[in-house]
Amino acid sequence: MPAAALFEPPGSFDRGALAAALARLAAENIFVGTSSWKYEGWLGQIYTRERYVRRGGFSKKYFDDTCLAEYAEVFPVVCGDFSFYQFPSEAYWRRLFGSAPARLRYAFKVPEQITVKTYPSHARYGARSGLDNPSFLDAALFQDAFLRPLEIYRSQVAVLIFEFGTFPKKTYAQADDFLGDLDKFLAALPGGWRYSVEIRNPEYLREEYFSCLRTHHVAHVFNAWTRMPELSVQLRLPGAFTADFAVCRALLRRGCSYEQAVNLFSPYEEIKDPNPSGRQALRDLIARARADRRAAFIFVNNRFEGNAPLTVQAVVE
Repeated sequence: MPAAALFEPPGSFDRGALAAALARLAAENIFVGTSSWKYEGWLGQIYTRERYVRRGGFSKKYFDDTCLAEYAEVFPVVCGDFSFYQFPSEAYWRRLFGSAPARLRYAFKVPEQITVKTYPSHARYGARSGLDNPSFLDAALFQDAFLRPLEIYRSQVAVLIFEFGTFPKKTYAQADDFLGDLDKFLAALPGGWRYSVEIRNPEYLREEYFSCLRTHHVAHVFNAWTRMPELSVQLRLPGAFTADFAVCRALLRRGCSYEQAVNLFSPYEEIKDPNPSGRQALRDLIARARADRRAAFIFVNNRFEGNAPLTVQAVVE
């Protein structure tokens, strides 16, 4: 990874210009946003500190509870990573959708209870650690526990993301075994939603995988991740565009672990590790979507370069 260096000069962030550029893209069905939104490091960029002062001081709770409304003044779409860790309650969905204007669109990661085959040996999984997941690819559970509470907000849901972590050989000896299970699951899903699949096994990126997604009108998620091919490589793979919409998540630089990125970039106030080739890949995807008249949903994470709003600004302006 290149040495950390400030990429954008202080005071260079133009919130109004960014909002206008993103609105122009959204008018072409190209929606660019970020992964999550509750970052105090964006104060002075996306967020106005004075809006979150209570009793003479900055209120983190009030910020966390209400900042999505200000986020929506700039970005047309947001990716909710929180839903990966649990099935949100109806009350939670009601609070979330009520906290921002109805024009804001959302992408949600489907809970890991659907996409994890064996729970990792990690303390947060408690008694489930290391055990097989009986709910893996349970289409009925997904529909009842996730889609049903979301139904009344369907018009605001841009895309749903099935994120599959890296499968070891002991879980799936070969890609075809996974694709067989995935094919049955996707076939059982109800229509009327945009679905997408994100994988972390680079060896699965082959025609059979893309064909499976294409059969069910499901998008491959072009993802920048530690062990995945660069976005520019994924975009050039034959048959990689599998639906009439595209999804991309710029998460990490190749070769950089999540922990390394957190340690380097927190509290996400500035760009510290510019990724020009990654930015160009995002521009190329936008150009491809525009040329194909294909809807696109693109999400940038703070851990891609250090500050997602500045990355987005550099890409779209």
